[in-house]
Amino acid sequence: MLRIIVLGAAAGGGVPQWNCGCAVCSAARNGQPELRSTQASVAVSADGEHWFLINASPDIRQQITDNPALHPKGAKLRHSPIAGVILTNGEVDAVAGLLSLREGWPFGVYAHERVHAILKSNSIFNVLNPDLVKRIPIETDAAFEPLLPDGTPSGLVVEAFEAPGKGAWYLEGISDDQPGDTLGLVIGEKAGGQKLVFLAACARVTPEVEAKLAGAQLVFFDGTLWSDDEMIAQGLSRKTGQRMGHIAMEAAIPALSDSGIDRKVFLHINNSNPVLLPGSPERREAEAAGWLIPSDGMEIKL
Repeated sequence: MLRIIVLGAAAGGGVPQWNCGCAVCSAARNGQPELRSTQASVAVSADGEHWFLINASPDIRQQITDNPALHPKGAKLRHSPIAGVILTNGEVDAVAGLLSLREGWPFGVYAHERVHAILKSNSIFNVLNPDLVKRIPIETDAAFEPLLPDGTPSGLVVEAFEAPGKGAWYLEGISDDQPGDTLGLVIGEKAGGQKLVFLAACARVTPEVEAKLAGAQLVFFDGTLWSDDEMIAQGLSRKTGQRMGHIAMEAAIPALSDSGIDRKVFLHINNSNPVLLPGSPERREAEAAGWLIPSDGMEIKL
């Protein structure tokens, strides 16, 4: 059985974002605390004892505190059920949390060589002791089994695949977009046929992307914006969703309507997105199409 915990459902900045007074952030601060959400990450386990995080959110310390499955076990002075972190891109909201995992516990960091190069180029990530925290490269379209820190099998099988997107925003003008900048993950049990797909950043639903998602028991998909010009219309940014490497929900919903996915969950939802507001027309449309808007701490079993 696969166990999946949504550690955070929000896009970069979370909800409420520290400097944002938009409708959603204001509601989250004043009277609707249920709207609050940390930045996007999920935890996956095949045995309920050892967990792999998909991306390391800047909010990772709070996410671990809020989820007892990730708490230290037994009487040991140092322990963590976290066996590894699998990175799908090099954005700040995917890698910054690694810096909070520096207190001397072994785990693996799995990422495309492109992302490992980004970590290597920034000496602050050397705070992770290389004798304990192994940096393990992954290839696209090649299944692998992430290992526990002692080298034993995890029971998971993971396949990374390229997705349309863009490089980390802080590298704009420094490095061109390259293969490995945006990955999706197909995750299953080694002993079973259930699978989930994690694709929290995606600019377009191409035939190749749709093929990876088709027939999955569970899909976490890019839910950053409802409409492409959403942040421009609200006066929050000059960038469209496409410019940031994200497909709009209103385009993704029809594009994936015939993909045979059992459970569809939007993730990485920006504070500007009106789908976060219960009862909004956007929320009703998404739910009518079979999409779930998750909350932090939600657990799913496959």
